Amino acid sequence: MPPITFALILLNVLVYALELATGPDIIRVFGLWPPGSGGVFHLWQLVTYSFLHGSLMHLGFNMFAVWMFGAALETRWNDLRYLLTYLLSVVVAAMTQIVVSGFFLHSSMAVIGASGGVFGLLLAYALYFPRSSITIVFLPFIRIPARTFVLGYGIVELLLGLTNTDAGVAHFAHLGGLFGGWLGVQYFRGRGVFGQR
Repeated sequence: MPPITFALILLNVLVYALELATGPDIIRVFGLWPPGSGGVFHLWQLVTYSFLHGSLMHLGFNMFAVWMFGAALETRWNDLRYLLTYLLSVVVAAMTQIVVSGFFLHSSMAVIGASGGVFGLLLAYALYFPRSSITIVFLPFIRIPARTFVLGYGIVELLLGLTNTDAGVAHFAHLGGLFGGWLGVQYFRGRGVFGQR
């Protein structure tokens, strides 16, 4: 396993163990609290929320995705490019969730989980390996090209977010993660954020 991917997975697992030891106190300080929610926002939460998880299954799915998509990207890119794209996706996901929650959803819950970073890696993977097949865990007989999978997943996340379906899932953070991944890819390809250069 490439070193940054391994380090991200290890850090998430260690933080989850710390969560089990400390209880909800760690989420009060390091979870992402949007404006008007039940907690206090601090700048560091734009990153720290991504290392917290609500359950072992939540952690497991996210880390499986980091390994599945991140390892391939890290092998293709250099370590710094990979890490910065991941962290950019995490931060853009957090900012997207804050804006949407603050102005539209008025959520009172903390946002936790590495999904924003995962969605950024997923978008980058689809751009660099568009014809690679992705198999859905629960439907192993179906293989979908990465580009089609990401497009479909993005549409589903948008619909779920707009209809406020599946309460407790930060759909707009997922969409922000996709956008963060796209921004990272554009920047490191030398095209500038919006493709001008």
